[in-house]
Amino acid sequence: MTSPAPLVLLDLDGTLTDSAPGITASVAHAYTSLGLPVPDAATLRSFVGPPITDSFPRHGVPAERVQEAIAAYRARFAESGMWENSVFDGVPEALRELRAAGCVLAVATSKPEVFARPITERFGLAALVDGVFGAPLDESSTKADVIAAALATLGRTAGDAPMVMVGDREHDVHGAAAHGIDCLGVSWGYAGPGELAAAGAVAVVDDVAKLADAVRAQLALPAR
Repeated sequence: MTSPAPLVLLDLDGTLTDSAPGITASVAHAYTSLGLPVPDAATLRSFVGPPITDSFPRHGVPAERVQEAIAAYRARFAESGMWENSVFDGVPEALRELRAAGCVLAVATSKPEVFARPITERFGLAALVDGVFGAPLDESSTKADVIAAALATLGRTAGDAPMVMVGDREHDVHGAAAHGIDCLGVSWGYAGPGELAAAGAVAVVDDVAKLADAVRAQLALPAR
């Protein structure tokens, strides 16, 4: 029986797209709407990647007002923030190269899937991958849960073929590790200094132009 194709799971924010402008503006809007001090730029940037339901209480929003903050954030994000975004230079070429090498590609993001799908469609990424998987709207799932859903929908089990996660934050590494999948970190996203290495990323890629080769090496595929 033929073995399944190698699988590459891809984070979205900070890995495929530079989504910080729309996310940070929407977060700032939420704090302003609640009459709370807007965090500094570095703190706002840390909201990119992890579930928003975790980030608001971590950064000063009282527990009883978290849902109010989420509603304000989502209103601003749905109106305009989701489109204040761009694909990192070189990403489409890397995806095309990996598909040509026989890899199955799937976006696995903590962003609600109702936002992830139109974003990947608008920016031309949906046509370059085999599936887009995200969190439910309440963001109640972890990255490990999103990966589990992606594997189930694709009819895959961890270990049935070479697999790797590609992401820019520690929760990408931890979510993949929950399934016994290694994570290849990327430095052009939103991780703090040393975050990816400390989380256990098998390597960190510093240049989008080197991404496809790094994935090939991790999956033990022939070099170009």
